[in-house]
Amino acid sequence: MSEEQKPYRVYRGGRARGKVPLTGRSTPEKGGGNGAGRPRRRYGRWLALALLTLVALVLVWLVAAYFSFRSGVQAANDRLPQSVMGSLTEQSGLLTSHPTQVLLLGTDGDLTDARAGPRRADSIMVLRTDPKRHRLAYLSIPRDLRVGIPGYGEEKINSAFRLGGPALALKTVRILTGLQINHVVVVNFADFRNVIDELGGIEVDVPSPIVSNRFDCPYTAERCATWEGWRFERGRQHMDGRRALVYSRIRENRLDAADNDLTRGERQQAVIEAMTGKLTSFSTFLKLPFVGDDLVRPLTTDLSAGQLLQLGWARFRADGGRTLHCRLGGEPTTVDGQSVIVPTEENRAAIAMFAGASAPQPPAPGSGLYGPGCTVGRSG
Repeated sequence: MSEEQKPYRVYRGGRARGKVPLTGRSTPEKGGGNGAGRPRRRYGRWLALALLTLVALVLVWLVAAYFSFRSGVQAANDRLPQSVMGSLTEQSGLLTSHPTQVLLLGTDGDLTDARAGPRRADSIMVLRTDPKRHRLAYLSIPRDLRVGIPGYGEEKINSAFRLGGPALALKTVRILTGLQINHVVVVNFADFRNVIDELGGIEVDVPSPIVSNRFDCPYTAERCATWEGWRFERGRQHMDGRRALVYSRIRENRLDAADNDLTRGERQQAVIEAMTGKLTSFSTFLKLPFVGDDLVRPLTTDLSAGQLLQLGWARFRADGGRTLHCRLGGEPTTVDGQSVIVPTEENRAAIAMFAGASAPQPPAPGSGLYGPGCTVGRSG
């Protein structure tokens, strides 16, 4: 037998025993030649079943979240006096595709609490959505602005809420600004902090350091006598419900004499932006079946559950870097022993900017600490 025909191979260690493997032949897998595809088919079935189960769980989660949320919204709708509805301009189309203007009023109690005394609106703001431009706009109205209140004459604008509730406040804002208000939301600050805590707090960028006066001191009377006030460092920081509420209500900054009721409105805009951003986050979505009704507990509104979700979608789609922050203002003075702000003609220009009729401009040079105007970008 020639060297090329030997039925074995020779290695360094000697001859290898057994048959010589033949090239070109494959050994069928155990179970026959048709068994190779079966495991793959089983994996495909398990994958399809897992996907279907995931989709079913998401659908159940969404349905549970919606019903929990809708229950809270229905209670919020029931709290709104029917007298408000006649002063609202009907919404044209969906909030996701048509501009809408919402009056936001902040107060310190539940509208249905008959034991509570007279209240003023602690915060007055108009929110405008512009879905086509993916932009939100905020218009802050200082509560000390002296305006004509229908049936009562010249008063601070925050007195309208005390004199006639949200219906009169809405009518006063509409006359002052000329804006068509589609919806109204009254925020009860007593529950406001609890919602922020439910969300796990919010992130707010504080533009400059603050040391407030001694309002809402959280300590004993003895300690409050020497307490210097609330402190906020400059920069982005996490706030729980109590600190967020305090931050939005500060009217005096001992570190900056230029801080006033208008800069207070800017802080409120920043807190609302941070809060709505957290409301539309994925982490909040995961908790909705358990906290859906709690999230709207501070609200009294005409907005339905579907409309609030549309509003949330408009907020989610909006470009924060293009957000418009506007404010009304005027000249500070004293009337009947009260510090008030008398409106100036520049307010008309600020309203036009807010409505998108003209380009936004900051307060004009020389307009003072209470000058009206608009800025673009993320609020503190």
